[in-house]
Amino acid sequence: MKSLLYITLILFTVSCAPIRVNYDFDKTTNFNNYKTYNYYSNMKTGLSELDTKRFLGALDKKMKVKGFTLSDTPDFFIDIKNVEYQETQRETVGIGLGGGGRNIGGGISIGLPIGQANINRQITIDFVDENKKQLFWQAVSESSFNPKSAPEKREERLKAIVDKVLIEYPPVNNSY
Repeated sequence: MKSLLYITLILFTVSCAPIRVNYDFDKTTNFNNYKTYNYYSNMKTGLSELDTKRFLGALDKKMKVKGFTLSDTPDFFIDIKNVEYQETQRETVGIGLGGGGRNIGGGISIGLPIGQANINRQITIDFVDENKKQLFWQAVSESSFNPKSAPEKREERLKAIVDKVLIEYPPVNNSY
């Protein structure tokens, strides 16, 4: 029974592709000055219209939990950009032919791809102080993406990305 539980846990962990996030911020920024936010009105996220609504909804919920308020006169603006790309195929099977004799040899080898190439998504979130006209915090997330997944799965995945991205905001220590 325990082995079945371990196998299920391992399969669950493997099936959830990791979300990798890189952060950067201006060390001179006083993050206590920022309490209200809004989105750029002309923002082109690169996500579908429905995914944009899902992502912004998840972002609004998480920002509210962190004590930030959506405002018409914000302290900072949020810009979101998405890029989708196909990962190069790494899994291949090699097939070879060869022959030789009397100091003569030859061979042919072919690598055949196995399965499908993964589609990845890179979402960049910028926090911009419009009064100072400068970027003060940025997070870039990378994760796998299935364009054919059900709406519930898409929403769940976008929420997980938002949760992972905002773990490090605001930075606790402004110096590295």
